[in-house]
Amino acid sequence: MLVRCRPGPSSIEGLGLFALEPVTAGQPVWRFQSDFDRLLAPDVVESLPAVQQEFLARHGYFDAQHAALVLCCDDARFMNHADEPNVSDVREDVCYAMRDIAAGEEFTCDYHDLDPRPMRFEPRR
Repeated sequence: MLVRCRPGPSSIEGLGLFALEPVTAGQPVWRFQSDFDRLLAPDVVESLPAVQQEFLARHGYFDAQHAALVLCCDDARFMNHADEPNVSDVREDVCYAMRDIAAGEEFTCDYHDLDPRPMRFEPRR
């Protein structure tokens, strides 16, 4: 993440990710960093035990640009889905605030724009 944030209880689902400072529309909020985040080839993911595949299905996303599953190694993995998100999908390895986000507000993204594959997990409530 490129802004200060923390995971916490979410009214959307289980844990969410919350801004600790105001974020302005258009501001970058997350960037893929190859020396920090993980890229996993589909065949590697398929070779893992089921419990690890379930973890990756919940916390990772498939990135067509890299033709691999991305596992964010920061708290971005706690960002929940919203049909009207406040964070953009990944464009050239960066996500942006789509509108002003207040301190204390939950960061959300559209899982369907981020990863067009069907969700492979049941939401926790």
